[in-house]
Amino acid sequence: MTRLRRMTEKTIPLLTCRDIAPVAAFYRALGFAVTFEQKSPYAYLVVERGAVELQFHGMKDFDPQTSLGGCYILTDEVDALHEVFRAGLKDVYGKVPTRGLPRIGPVKDMAYGVRQFLMTDPGGNSIRVGQPTGGDGHIAPAPKETFARALHFAVLFADSKEDLPAAAKVLDRALALTHERPTPDQRVRLLVLRADVAHRQGEDPSGVARRLAEADAVPLTDTERRRIPDDLARLAELRLTLR
Repeated sequence: MTRLRRMTEKTIPLLTCRDIAPVAAFYRALGFAVTFEQKSPYAYLVVERGAVELQFHGMKDFDPQTSLGGCYILTDEVDALHEVFRAGLKDVYGKVPTRGLPRIGPVKDMAYGVRQFLMTDPGGNSIRVGQPTGGDGHIAPAPKETFARALHFAVLFADSKEDLPAAAKVLDRALALTHERPTPDQRVRLLVLRADVAHRQGEDPSGVARRLAEADAVPLTDTERRRIPDDLARLAELRLTLR
């Protein structure tokens, strides 16, 4: 039997884009350094930030809207990194891009034991940035209670699978119920996520504003507010976006 010496391996994602220039600008905005850039005989780009390295090859006929590429970045400071990335993007693009290409989403606690946010670069690559919060990485069983169950699936569709139409369908069904009522904090979460999904889909801003106004009008106790800080932060951010 051959005895191998201790070896060190490293995985480097190789992603596709149509043009490396906007991709390089996007990652520079996030604080990455461009360590290699080649235009001929084919387009190739390498960006690095600390221990994270991403590589890209350009394809002229590639459609970023149909990209299935992506990777997962693990961190122990997801909220801080989210703020750094948002600030960098705002400096470069004049605002925080939250829909279209490129874009960055809100921080969410996911049902599989990770607090994460999603970004999509100009090449259409989905970059997930997360911090483990416990659990074994499997999706927790869906709650049985109607509105908790709706939120469970809607968050997975919107902020993990990025299937916005599916998330909208789940949320609309829950909000239309008349024989059951959500708790005040559940109603705020449902309305804010529905407004967020509508915004990301490019729906009429008046519809987004209406849902935010409904969420604003829900009376919450201090205890209920402490249960949903991410949703209240997203509500405030969407209000500013619509101004």
